[in-house]
Amino acid sequence: MIDIKFETGRSDTDAFNLYESGTKVGEMIVKIKDTKMIVYHTEVDEDKEGNGFATMLLHEMVTFVRANKLRVVPLCVFVRARFEAQPDQYGDVWEKSD
Repeated sequence: MIDIKFETGRSDTDAFNLYESGTKVGEMIVKIKDTKMIVYHTEVDEDKEGNGFATMLLHEMVTFVRANKLRVVPLCVFVRARFEAQPDQYGDVWEKSD
């Protein structure tokens, strides 16, 4: 069973953590600042790569951002690449730098 939790307060950053059968196997490190969510890094355990877990984390983050009327600053190369490849899907939440 896959479960994604938005967990806060453990450090300077927060995270969307992905659990498989209760074991953490992926994370997206973020920080909310004012009306923006800065996405720093996405990582999935090497032995779990190729299962779509990073995309699941991306979808969960975007759902959260939309529900909370935030904008995304994608410093994470994975998230930036997906935003650039699919601007119609993510343009409403993408905080583009000048």
